[in-house]
Amino acid sequence: MSPDSPYPEEERDLELAQSLCDFLQECPSPYHTARALGLRLEAAGFSRLVEGEPWFIRPGGRYYVTRNGSSIVAFVVGDGGERPYFSIAASHSDSPTFKVKTVPELAGPGDYVRLNVEGYGGIIERSWLDRPLSLAGRVMVERDGEARCMLFAPDEDLLLIPSVAIHQDRNVNNDGSLNRQVDLCPLFLADGRSKGSFVGMLAKRLGVSDAQVLSHDLVLVNRQRPTVWGNAEEFVSGPRLDDLQCAFASLEALLRARDSQSTKVLACFDNEEVGSGSMQGALSTFLPSVLERLCESLGMGRSEYVRAIYNSFLVSCDNAHAVHPNHPELYDDGNRAWLNRGVVIKESASQRYTTNAVTRAFFTMICRRAGVPTQTFANRSDQPGGSTLGNLLMRQLSMRSVDVGLPQLAMHSSYETAGVCDTAYMVRALREFYSSDYSFDADESFEIVNG
Repeated sequence: MSPDSPYPEEERDLELAQSLCDFLQECPSPYHTARALGLRLEAAGFSRLVEGEPWFIRPGGRYYVTRNGSSIVAFVVGDGGERPYFSIAASHSDSPTFKVKTVPELAGPGDYVRLNVEGYGGIIERSWLDRPLSLAGRVMVERDGEARCMLFAPDEDLLLIPSVAIHQDRNVNNDGSLNRQVDLCPLFLADGRSKGSFVGMLAKRLGVSDAQVLSHDLVLVNRQRPTVWGNAEEFVSGPRLDDLQCAFASLEALLRARDSQSTKVLACFDNEEVGSGSMQGALSTFLPSVLERLCESLGMGRSEYVRAIYNSFLVSCDNAHAVHPNHPELYDDGNRAWLNRGVVIKESASQRYTTNAVTRAFFTMICRRAGVPTQTFANRSDQPGGSTLGNLLMRQLSMRSVDVGLPQLAMHSSYETAGVCDTAYMVRALREFYSSDYSFDADESFEIVNG
């Protein structure tokens, strides 16, 4: 740590930023993220539940359940008393990248073998050029008459997408467009082998025969390691900060939270970057079914479940845009966010974010109790902006909700940048949220009675 750091020691939490870097490195795909979260939860005493089996849940118990191996919901059962409710923090496990197609080899020209890949999410395409890449995801393998899922993430540089030299493309700095079918195919081999070479590579690294490899869900991975940097060590950069920074902070907050009446819930969904419309996405039945089965296991009826949902609160956690140092004109004059200045509360008149006056006031009070500064973000009025988990979850679970995030630069690049202090800010804010008891009345007034 630099002795000239402008940030207070308790707010920087350099150790937490380094832990975030380790987490990013451990989570090259949504499947690895769900596993990493599950392992940390089990180490903290959480028991795993399986959707296809009976559940036996006890008050005060700690549990988690996964779907598709890429989404996860964890919860700590509160006592609830006469008014059961859920305190939920939701994030997502996926990031923009390129997915390898089922038949992956593209032969030629000459002895080259390239991979046929498809864009996943809104990618800053040029950020993937001229850097060592690898693969991560899952492979289905046949063993002893059974199909088994194996995670795949070799610690090797396997691929690279080369740029065209400026001598052959004099307009490269003027025209930024790339054709995904032509310009963004990773170079895989240069010895002329083609058909079956990709499966052979997978089989070798998994210790099976080529015939045992049945199928795969694999994406490209930027191999550059996450790092803390800057004159005062004030920046953290790495792949997949959107949205693993919020997933990491949510987990840390859940594990550090104090006892409270509410049932504390962490939800981390796959496929947010492509609309969430999968069986494991935020639009699926995953979270509603977990919450309903939880209530049922505790002896609650349908009416009590509906009441619990009404009394609950959702914090939708997905990173926010920080002002770009070279292009401040791209941001709203008043509602803009900066690195290392706290949690961002996001708002949109089009309801792309769920924040309203009531939920903003609630979360602002939570942050004040935690000693966490807040910022406001809204898009320029001539920009449509994006959306996130909150308004999608509201189609399945109608409850009060606020959209928040951590400020970052280069969102959807293969290597993104955030502020070192902000991870600690989010952990402290969500810890206070999880630790608080609160109630709303029919006129939307509320009271936070503990925390």
